[in-house]
Amino acid sequence: MPTAVVFIEQRDNKFKRASLEALSAAADLGTTAIAVVIGSAVKTDADTLARYGAKKVFVFEHANLLNYSATAYAKLVAKVVKEESATLVFLAATALGKDLAPRLAVRLGAGLVSDAVELSLQADKVVAKRYAYSGKAIATVELTTSVQIFSLRPNVFPLNTSHGETADVIVSTYEPDSADLKTVVKEIVASSGKLDVTEADIVVSGGRGMKGPEHFHLVEELAQTLGGAVGASRAIVDAGWRPHSEQVGQTGKVVSPKLYIACGISGAVQHLAGMASSKIIVAINKDKDAPIFQVADYGIVGDALEILPQLNSEFKKILSHN
Repeated sequence: MPTAVVFIEQRDNKFKRASLEALSAAADLGTTAIAVVIGSAVKTDADTLARYGAKKVFVFEHANLLNYSATAYAKLVAKVVKEESATLVFLAATALGKDLAPRLAVRLGAGLVSDAVELSLQADKVVAKRYAYSGKAIATVELTTSVQIFSLRPNVFPLNTSHGETADVIVSTYEPDSADLKTVVKEIVASSGKLDVTEADIVVSGGRGMKGPEHFHLVEELAQTLGGAVGASRAIVDAGWRPHSEQVGQTGKVVSPKLYIACGISGAVQHLAGMASSKIIVAINKDKDAPIFQVADYGIVGDALEILPQLNSEFKKILSHN
């Protein structure tokens, strides 16, 4: 049974769901999963990781580790991988994970599969699948290096909380030196009460079919009714209608929600690359031949400006009875 080290990402000392998905995926493969937690006050919740499959948890705490430090985090994760003779490393393909994974690959001389959407264990070797060519194909990848790293797309792998109740928690002493903290994050400013599209179960996105920023409140209102996040196509972000933090696509964020509603988005390849792995896709577009309908599970041909108020009204009626 191979040993896997799983990096658990935290924000304000709270574990990110995407990392718990990665831990569950590692345990579900049948590996001996070892979690690595780095922060300033994460020891208290470390034993909860047993439920997601961790047999052992390494905790590194220091005031300077609350926010991400590329050098320090890579050093500590690599240290555990070497000490535990692990052959596998898993982490979430978040913005932080995409920065950390290649740094680990260099330190460990490891191969890396980024943004994996499926994993399987075949003859003690992990085989991964990931999207290629802007989502137009699925590549099956098998690494040959002695240490192998996999970053997993958020919201794709299910959470499994039935693995166990206890794990060995090892709190390691750590005093960062100046070389570890060459770059220090002073402050992280997050939009109050605003869901990140990469973490939301429901995403409502708008495109040029919304005809102007003055109509985008219709997208926001539907997202609010459904408890989802607001997304946007590259075209309207480039036009200045919406912030880049909401952009979904090849040059924006990759999302995998349970429900993705595309409003007035034609479905260019670049956009599909960012949302093709959504569980259910609903498309609203007045062009019946728009490419978005080729990947949609449900399609509505019509003007999004007329359809969105009706959808929002109906959803409110249904949800009010639940």
